[in-house]
Amino acid sequence: MDIAKLGEFGLIDHLTKGYENKNASTVYGVGDDCAVMHYPDKEVLMTTDMLMEGVHFDLTYIDMQHLGYKSAMVNISDIFAMNGTPRQMVVSIALSKRFKVEDLDEFYRGLRMACDKFGVDIVGGDTTSSLTGLAISITCIGEAAKEDIVYRSGAKETDLICVTGDLGAAYMGLQLLEREKAVYYGQVEDIRKKMAEAKAQGDDQKLAALNKDLQEMRNFQPDFAGKEYLLQRQLQPEARGDIIAQLREAGIRPTAMMDISDGLSSELMHICEQSNCGCRVYEKNIPIDYQTAVQAEEFNMNLTTCAMNGGEDYELLFTVPIGDHAKIEEMEGVKQIGYITKESLGKFLITRDGQEFELKAQHRMTSFSTLSSSRASNSAINCHQCRLFRLKSMPYCVRNAP
Repeated sequence: MDIAKLGEFGLIDHLTKGYENKNASTVYGVGDDCAVMHYPDKEVLMTTDMLMEGVHFDLTYIDMQHLGYKSAMVNISDIFAMNGTPRQMVVSIALSKRFKVEDLDEFYRGLRMACDKFGVDIVGGDTTSSLTGLAISITCIGEAAKEDIVYRSGAKETDLICVTGDLGAAYMGLQLLEREKAVYYGQVEDIRKKMAEAKAQGDDQKLAALNKDLQEMRNFQPDFAGKEYLLQRQLQPEARGDIIAQLREAGIRPTAMMDISDGLSSELMHICEQSNCGCRVYEKNIPIDYQTAVQAEEFNMNLTTCAMNGGEDYELLFTVPIGDHAKIEEMEGVKQIGYITKESLGKFLITRDGQEFELKAQHRMTSFSTLSSSRASNSAINCHQCRLFRLKSMPYCVRNAP
């Protein structure tokens, strides 16, 4: 269905129909000029992200449902990274004429899956038109007691450095998708060149056969057997609310914390710079999944570099007092990877053979701005055909919410 048939307010009614708020702090959600929220005894946390098609996501290989899910999760993750509890979300979308109501239904289905997992209310937003593609703005609002909020600036000398889960898998998933995207466009370009030659030669029979081949390319399906975990980490990240729950249950309050979006090295630099300290991180302690290691070898890439600088893991990086060592050791899904030092001692990675390498702040190894080739942006496709190769649907929810 064309969005124009519903109109702006009709679209909002359609997307929010039957939605019920879950939080007592949500006084009033969608339906008026403003949402109304009430936090009498807590501090209010707020985070926002602007996501642009061709810069932050590529519709060649992410469907609208996964896009909605991921867009919500990366904001929810920011609230958990401050040791808060996410409560509300505001979602604004700008979209071009190629998108249909059904596409937004899928986006909101993924969005609601993510929000329902952690009891987050969607309380408002806006929709407008776009001349260049899809743009998404999401603001997540959370709460925390003043004494519970964890900043980046609280790390102290001798604190233990910990990370959750494993690192580098999301980056390897991105590399897989990019490789298959390059294969797809390479094949399409080759067919189009042959079609141009056939047209120039007036060979209608060959032209018809090539046109059929081009149409069949829409069903292009890469073989990702055995690599599902890597794709899931890239397309369906999970905010680590389960770890926050474990920390609270164990009576552990981190001294500093961040979620890992730009890579472990970059986030460590942030914590050290804002806490005025140094660090030592041990390469042998960095948690890496077996599939990540296998894929890095296949791509002839340095595994440690992928884990340190790949980004988009959305795991938690945090520091705790050394006195919590025993408690941390008993926690599932948490690994101690190093410790905090005096600022004068610098920030170093200790390799397996004992060498020290200074940590460098880096952007993610592959920014999304490099992912959208001109061929992708020029592809004449409807939104429901936006993935130029089809991913088999993956089950949602790798980790359970607390």
